[in-house]
Amino acid sequence: MKTIGRDFGDTARKVYAVASGALGNGKTCVVNSDGTVSVVSGTAESLGSQVAVGTHSFQNAFAVYDTGQDKVLFIYTGASQYGNAVVGTVSGSSISFGTPTVFISSNIGYLSATYDSNVGKTGIFFADYGNSEYGKACVATISGTSVSFGSVVTFSATTTSGGKSSTFDASQNKILLAYRESSSETVVRAATISGTSISFGSTTSLGVNATNQLALEYDTNAGKSLVAYINDTNNNKVDSKVVSLSGTTVSLGSQVTAYDGEATKVRMVLDSTNNKIVLSYFHSNLMHLIVATISGTSVSYGTPVSTGVKFGSGAEQKSHMSYNAAAKKVVIAGRDDANSYHQKYVTATVSGTSISVDSPVTYYAATSYVSASTYDPDQQKSVLFYAASSFSNPAVKILTVGSTTLTAENYIGITPSAYPTGAGAEIQTKGAVNEEQSGLTAGQSYFVQTDGTLGTTAGDPSVFAGTAVSATKIIVKG
Repeated sequence: MKTIGRDFGDTARKVYAVASGALGNGKTCVVNSDGTVSVVSGTAESLGSQVAVGTHSFQNAFAVYDTGQDKVLFIYTGASQYGNAVVGTVSGSSISFGTPTVFISSNIGYLSATYDSNVGKTGIFFADYGNSEYGKACVATISGTSVSFGSVVTFSATTTSGGKSSTFDASQNKILLAYRESSSETVVRAATISGTSISFGSTTSLGVNATNQLALEYDTNAGKSLVAYINDTNNNKVDSKVVSLSGTTVSLGSQVTAYDGEATKVRMVLDSTNNKIVLSYFHSNLMHLIVATISGTSVSYGTPVSTGVKFGSGAEQKSHMSYNAAAKKVVIAGRDDANSYHQKYVTATVSGTSISVDSPVTYYAATSYVSASTYDPDQQKSVLFYAASSFSNPAVKILTVGSTTLTAENYIGITPSAYPTGAGAEIQTKGAVNEEQSGLTAGQSYFVQTDGTLGTTAGDPSVFAGTAVSATKIIVKG
């Protein structure tokens, strides 16, 4: 800590440090990793009101965020299970939509989509049930609140009615796609978007049958991707391989088991703050989370933690994950099969190779089988799509994930006066008496709340602020 001096007097214990941001009078403070101090700040968790997307059938969905246009692209099956997409604009705790547009007039399923930040377009991948379940793709381009599409191309002239997952490899400016190409083979290949067209490199086989359950995620820190899958040939364990891409050539590392037991429904997301991939899988009627660390062409795993929720049993209506960078938390959401198929979400925080899980929250308390989600970094909101009526009426709520700068360790004390950013600030620490409070009750213990205020009940994390000796004075603890 950038300490200028310290006073060990009987009643005036204090430290001096540089203020990071303005410090108000009588405010609780934390010490930052660079030794500066800041006022405790936080955002309360909240959900916006339901916004309808449409009133049609709805059995498959995927959502991506277009960083070039600052828009959400919601891709879904609408009337007659045709492929549709619509542009959403998040504003505060609400969202508005443009006009939905059909990209293929055919019954489709097993959707995946990825935004290509190099060209500012999104690749959409699906199985065409109207054409022998062939694997097909197209390019989506957002302009304002409208979306247009390039020609639909076939990337696999065989049955692909199985799980698909895609991710953007920033090191090669390509999209990677993993999918079940036949009843006995699962492959990974690169896709290149040029204009409104998309082309594909050669397939590389995983050497296993991953049925409908696989996930693919790019690690920006490692410059490689991870593919995880439920391995039919290994007692349905969660297995994985590191994926390296050079041009359009895919190579795979050795197989590593993420969970050495029977499981289903694997998903992944990158925690971009901690440079870790978080993997989820379903076991013993509950969804679990585990942290993956890529090193070279191999991967290692931490200890799994249960979410406490029976997230989704359907192959195409399973749970989904996104990373909320503002709150530095993973958001996993989907239907709870143990609670009348209500939609729930759980937030989780990575620390090293460990992950901790917050209490589940119900965000739609009625039968709902389908959902999807993404994160809007411009508005710092999670966007939760779901079926407002079983398999129909797609709708959405905007989630503000609660966040705070307070941890169980970083509380340092309270300011005796105000200081501008960059100034040398005095912080009263343990044993000091701060006289800049109001409305306190003498003899009452107070805790630092996640927004920096004082309260009589412990917050999360639980941080003891001190004991009041009058309405305006508190003995600083910590």
